[in-house]
Amino acid sequence: MQSPENTNNPENNQPDMADIKEEVNVPGITSDATIQTGEIKSSQPSLEDLLKAAENKAAEHQDAWMRAKAETENIRKRSQNDIANAHKYAIENFSTELLTVMDSLEAALAVENASVESFKNGVELTQKQLMSVFDKFNIKVIDPAGEKFDPHQHQAMCIVESELTPNTIVQVMQKGYKLHERIIRPALVSVSKAQGS
Repeated sequence: MQSPENTNNPENNQPDMADIKEEVNVPGITSDATIQTGEIKSSQPSLEDLLKAAENKAAEHQDAWMRAKAETENIRKRSQNDIANAHKYAIENFSTELLTVMDSLEAALAVENASVESFKNGVELTQKQLMSVFDKFNIKVIDPAGEKFDPHQHQAMCIVESELTPNTIVQVMQKGYKLHERIIRPALVSVSKAQGS
């Protein structure tokens, strides 16, 4: 005997018509067979929106670049002005310090009926003031008497026979000066040579 439900019968495997009528609603899809031609909203921005955004960003970058260029030009002009002023007024502090030396010299010359001794004392005080200014600005005296001749710091004016070893400075005719380590004036000297040579 056959069972009322035959699994091999294809007619028995089909669903009931009541099951087919039950619809599943999917958003954007209708049960009719017509093609939807309405505009589909996309979450992606349009090309025009992207172009406008890129143009705005480019304008912002252009503006920032122009401002940076103007600021750089202002800094360059300021730096040039500062350098010009530095060259122009480089010795301002030194000049200010020398004014006290000038005041002392003028005061010495203003004295009437001064003795030789008072003039000598005044000149010595003025020289001390000047040496103080030199020390403040790292101007050092080159006084090489008895030292070995150094062509970088000394200028030989003459060579004399001496009992000293050859190339020794016998006499300083004029002292030299250096600013920090740079020679601003070499010392004028006479240099020894061996006797009889």
